[in-house]
Amino acid sequence: MSPASTGASTVVGADASVPVSDSRMSPGGPGYRRMSLALFLAGVATFALLYSTQALLPLISGEFGVAASDASWTVAAATGGLALFVLPMSALSERFGRRTVMTASLAVAVTVGLLVPFAPSLGVLVVLRALQGAALAGLPASATAYLAEEVSPKALVTAIGLFVAGNSVGGMSGRVITGWVAQEWGWRVAVGVIGVLAVACAVAFRALLPAPRHFAAGSLRPRVLARTVRDHLSDPLLRRLYAIGALFMTVFGGVYTVIGYRLTEAPFSLPQGIIGSVFLVYLVGTVSASTAGRLVGRLGRRGALYAGGGTTAAGLLLSLAGSLPLVLLGLVLITAGFFAGHAVASSAVSKTATHGRAQASALYQSAYYIGSSVGSTAGALAFHAGGWAGTVGVGLLAVLGVVTITVFGTRAARLQRRLAPAA
Repeated sequence: MSPASTGASTVVGADASVPVSDSRMSPGGPGYRRMSLALFLAGVATFALLYSTQALLPLISGEFGVAASDASWTVAAATGGLALFVLPMSALSERFGRRTVMTASLAVAVTVGLLVPFAPSLGVLVVLRALQGAALAGLPASATAYLAEEVSPKALVTAIGLFVAGNSVGGMSGRVITGWVAQEWGWRVAVGVIGVLAVACAVAFRALLPAPRHFAAGSLRPRVLARTVRDHLSDPLLRRLYAIGALFMTVFGGVYTVIGYRLTEAPFSLPQGIIGSVFLVYLVGTVSASTAGRLVGRLGRRGALYAGGGTTAAGLLLSLAGSLPLVLLGLVLITAGFFAGHAVASSAVSKTATHGRAQASALYQSAYYIGSSVGSTAGALAFHAGGWAGTVGVGLLAVLGVVTITVFGTRAARLQRRLAPAA
């Protein structure tokens, strides 16, 4: 999630600046705790549902008799659906309101989530997951804009941080809980448990989230939206930032989709519950993302991207070892490097976009989740063809892409931007 921009007299959350008012929520003020808890729970529900099948892929492969590359579509379809619908959901939230879109998105997603355990075939499961991902797109598309409109500028970063923390907890719990439940009762019960957890979070979210006081409905203007999107996609620096985000997520999506298969095989042969617990490494990302700002302060944005890419590459190489502690250390480095790189790239998007920041952020999220879908599928295909070394190879190619764009692309892009007005 890209940080929203703030100023002394305005808060830029979507496409318009909203005047600062004393009625905005702030720590200690009425509604702030309810709002913070509501969006934390929304983040938990969203990402627990989104990644609920990732730790279960070996079991899904076993039940349906399919390869890792086929089972990986249960992850790729969900993240792909989210990627495709982030921008449309962002536009709908401008017209119908952030709270309305977030509530409807969660309602549809949890309903589909309760159907997922009853999927009779892999094909039906993939379709349901795609629908679930499309529905979940309403949360990242609307949450930051809601916060920018309703929270005081001084409290905005903290409020967004709580939402991102919910994302992290949800992504981790969706993997860890399913791993342990599936070990005893199978993957269908595990996914059902996540569905029930998400229902509880969704109900609490709707009950807790304060009604918006500063939202001004706009019209659905497809031509204006299309022009804004075209402007962003024609910006050379934004294009490169989108590519960097997608490539980082290609590594992360591929590694975390396939790691379960690696750990079920010799020489590790770990049970499903332990494999699920491996995803606790995800917490490293929360720390890494939160320190990305200091990394940029010391190394500059390009230096921070090099550091993120280098750390990720080192983790990939270390994960080739036959020792479980070294593999886990490799996962720690991959996770830390990915989250640092993602935080740097996503924050750069907000600072680079001169207008339509909501759409610029939505395009970054689309690229990011497209990278997840590509990484999940490509990593699984490479694993099927060449084992874990194949998956690592895909990841290293993606890191090479990040470094290449950072070395040659971002400097050239800045030059193009400076010359553009004179062209």
